Amino acid sequence: LARDVQRVLEQEFDEISSALDYTPAEPIGVLLYTNREFADITRALAWVGALNDGRIRVPVQGLTSVTPELARVLKHELTHSFVQQKTRGRCPVWLQEGIAQWMEGSRSAGAAGYLVQAYDEKALLPLSALEGSWLNLPGPVTRDAYAWSLAAAEYVIASGGLSDVERLLDTLATSPSTDAALRSVLHMSYSDLDQQVVNYLRRTYLSQD
Repeated sequence: LARDVQRVLEQEFDEISSALDYTPAEPIGVLLYTNREFADITRALAWVGALNDGRIRVPVQGLTSVTPELARVLKHELTHSFVQQKTRGRCPVWLQEGIAQWMEGSRSAGAAGYLVQAYDEKALLPLSALEGSWLNLPGPVTRDAYAWSLAAAEYVIASGGLSDVERLLDTLATSPSTDAALRSVLHMSYSDLDQQVVNYLRRTYLSQD
């Protein structure tokens, strides 16, 4: 299993490196656990399926080879390592999670209607409120945060390509704030970005021909 994981990670490493035009300078450690070991060592909440705290920590109990689900988790967590190093640890959580979900292959089709309605009803946290840790957020809020973050990353990539993501990550490494980086690269404020993401969801997934 470890050899299989390494093979998949090396392939995913090359794919992410090409997509983000970046190769991490520091080595990336990967630790595989039983489910109990993962819970005991990481102290992660029950809904956390893997963890990246500088090392990728993944529970793999019962597996003898890399399943499609495990490959998805590995690519998600590996993306976090790339983004963390590229931004020198200064990437907001919403962008971290959005890019990681996009790189693993997730898209916003299933959540678009819900997100648009929640935004219109002012029941959705703005992206500016999702910069820090999500570990203490209530479960439903965390679920919305993941969906909202994916939509934001998807909008940025659909509008300006991965080159906009690259420039945004590079700018975050030296920018005084996320808002300043957004204004510099995307030429919009946080509130502008919220609105543009909703407009993108409406146009892409909800428009009626």
